[in-house]
Amino acid sequence: MTDDLSAETREKLSTVSTATLTTQMYKRGFRNVFLQGVGRLTTAHERNMVGPAFTLRYIPAREDLDDLSVFQDYDHPQRKAIETCPAGHVLVMDSRGDPSAASAGNILITRLMVRGAAGIVTDGGLRDSYEIAEYDMPAYHSHPSPPTNLIKHHAVETLNEPIACGGVGVYPGDVLVGDLDGVVVIPRHLADEVAHDAAEQEIHEEFIYSEVAGGKPLRGTYPPDEDAKARYAAWRKKRDG
Repeated sequence: MTDDLSAETREKLSTVSTATLTTQMYKRGFRNVFLQGVGRLTTAHERNMVGPAFTLRYIPAREDLDDLSVFQDYDHPQRKAIETCPAGHVLVMDSRGDPSAASAGNILITRLMVRGAAGIVTDGGLRDSYEIAEYDMPAYHSHPSPPTNLIKHHAVETLNEPIACGGVGVYPGDVLVGDLDGVVVIPRHLADEVAHDAAEQEIHEEFIYSEVAGGKPLRGTYPPDEDAKARYAAWRKKRDG
């Protein structure tokens, strides 16, 4: 599986806000694209997390199937997901919104980071969160959860299939974008145009912000009337040289 996001699209998505992206998705009829109850754990990132989704699904654990001995199998689905998530992709885990047991911990996430993943996202919890918070790779979860995943979660054998995460459907290859507010899911076939239009929206909003900060009222400015549009055209021409 390859990451076919263009450098231009990735660059634009790495700088626009999830607020802008949700607006762009709404313009296209998509209302449910922002993961609920999922927040940024890591803080050392000036740019957004961007990457195609590679998925892992958990179902409720069962006592006769999920004991510590299952981790003796190097092909345990959780471990296999870590070892097969392609570089540049985001590992997205469907933990059924249950953070009472960990979706993963520092050793597995370190391995994922070393392998070049773009990030990790779960609607459950992460253990060793105080360590993961310092990692270079973006990580998103619900809240810290020390108990091992096996007490609540059974990793499903089939990897990279459609899942739910944070109440949003996530399909393999969907583009995930995460900032300090959270994570947005964009269908791959829309990513290029959404990235372009989101970047344009933020340039326009930069102008509107400067107008409002300079004392202009909302009426005629946000949304802009013809006079404001003319001022924007002049501002944009000067900005772009």
